[in-house]
Amino acid sequence: MTKAKYQRVLLKLSGEALMGDAAFGISTKMLGYLADEIQDLVALGVQTSLVIGAGNIFRGVAGASAGMERSSADNMGMLATVINSLALQDALEQKGISTRVLSAIPMMTVCEAYSRQKTMHHLRKGRVVIFAAGTANPYFTTDTAAVLRALEIDADLICKATRVDGVYDKDPLKHDDAVKFDSLSYTEVLTRRLRVMDMAAISLAMDNKKAIMVFDMNIAGNMKKAIMGDHIGTLIRGEDNE
Repeated sequence: MTKAKYQRVLLKLSGEALMGDAAFGISTKMLGYLADEIQDLVALGVQTSLVIGAGNIFRGVAGASAGMERSSADNMGMLATVINSLALQDALEQKGISTRVLSAIPMMTVCEAYSRQKTMHHLRKGRVVIFAAGTANPYFTTDTAAVLRALEIDADLICKATRVDGVYDKDPLKHDDAVKFDSLSYTEVLTRRLRVMDMAAISLAMDNKKAIMVFDMNIAGNMKKAIMGDHIGTLIRGEDNE
């Protein structure tokens, strides 16, 4: 068996990733596609965990901007991530991949409560772990939750799966002259205010030297290429990292 470069990874997916071609909600076709991609990682023996956003159902910031109290809106968004996590768990289980959803907000009738000890146990057993409900705190995004969980489990790499093939100086879906970066330092991301992850997430990754790979999730096999160490997308790391 070919050995992956990264043995323990955290995959960050946006809630919009689950929509497929729809305007909102969850696409069963996209769930199946994602399950196939994750199955490739599991087959390599990679300890795989995920954090999923909620933009396909409810985004806390959008709710707050529409007049809701921010804490209430964020709490709704965190609960929506549980729905997405359970949907992906079902898709993975249907392919025979043992999966556990661990929620930062305890809800024992539908999933396990998060703890680092439970997470490490499941990963060592070869189970996929999906972290739900963000950090359980308002004002913190699922990007920040992803970096936090990656640090807690000592993941070798954070994989940020997006709709484009890396990080650009401006939105390539809107600007034909957008320039792609093959690699970036955390400082460059912050000073250029590049919209890869929110600033709190990037700062947390920078302080703890946790590398982030940004790539196009819609190209089949890209997840596997990322954890094999192939140069795809954009790699974000410290100036002194190799």
